[in-house]
Amino acid sequence: MNVSSPTGAPDDAYWQRPDPAATPPPAPARRPEPPAPTYAGPPTTPSPSPHWRPPTIATPPPPRALPPQDMDALDEAEGSARTVTYGIGLVAGAIALILMCLLCARALF
Repeated sequence: MNVSSPTGAPDDAYWQRPDPAATPPPAPARRPEPPAPTYAGPPTTPSPSPHWRPPTIATPPPPRALPPQDMDALDEAEGSARTVTYGIGLVAGAIALILMCLLCARALF
């Protein structure tokens, strides 16, 4: 890594302040600023065709009637589903209880 002064001046002469008695360098010539651009606004959009929308139906047809529900059949189906769910839960609980007893008996004896 080279840390020498880029002008080749000895020691710290490059980094010293300029002599206050010396004449300042001439100011650089300023270019005239270009005129600011003017905004003409957004371009106008062409009006759409009068037939750009699909035809619409003014009044939709009335909704259809739902089929009637048989409440007695629904109650019976829910009862049988509840019975199956409880049965599966009881079987799973019994198997878990038997496995726990086997594991605890093996650990104790």
